[in-house]
Amino acid sequence: MNPFAPIRLHDEYVVLEPLSLDHVPALEAAAADGELWNLAVTSVPPPGQARGYVEKALQGHAEGHMLPFAVREAGSGEIVGSTRYYEIDATLPRLAIGYTWYARRWQKTHLNTACKRLLLEHAFESLDCVAVAFHTDENNEDSQRAIERLGAQREGVLRAHKRRTDGSLRNTVCFSVLADEWPNVANWLGMRLNRLAAS
Repeated sequence: MNPFAPIRLHDEYVVLEPLSLDHVPALEAAAADGELWNLAVTSVPPPGQARGYVEKALQGHAEGHMLPFAVREAGSGEIVGSTRYYEIDATLPRLAIGYTWYARRWQKTHLNTACKRLLLEHAFESLDCVAVAFHTDENNEDSQRAIERLGAQREGVLRAHKRRTDGSLRNTVCFSVLADEWPNVANWLGMRLNRLAAS
């Protein structure tokens, strides 16, 4: 059995379901909430390009290095964004969580904490990962703060690591959570999620 086969993860706040071409119209609508494609520090499909975005993610899964999800908000049943495992190294195992974006109205809510808790829990408790990484643009300070609030440790910066969608060079800030850190991170995320969901 392939441990990185598509899987549905859920709790009372959010459903992470295997990304498919059926999600294309809903992803187009979610990205339009805030015109997220205009943000230089994120990778969100512009109008008319969600299908190609999904196809590329599914290709990454077929090649064995990605496991992409659509994010469905549990209360409304709406598809509100996307996230994925990537840089999967099944031999350790180790992976990264990223390519994450949400419709503007769901940013800075409990949703991100709920998603990350589900993904980290599955990575450490079902896939037996030794570590989970997070990467973000050096210019994306909001993302860096959000990752730190999850309890991940900052490791350093990869200089001139990638090109942004506008062609400029990006420095990438790297964070991680190790397996022996997960129990404390899990407790912290549970407390944080309860507080955010109640506010």
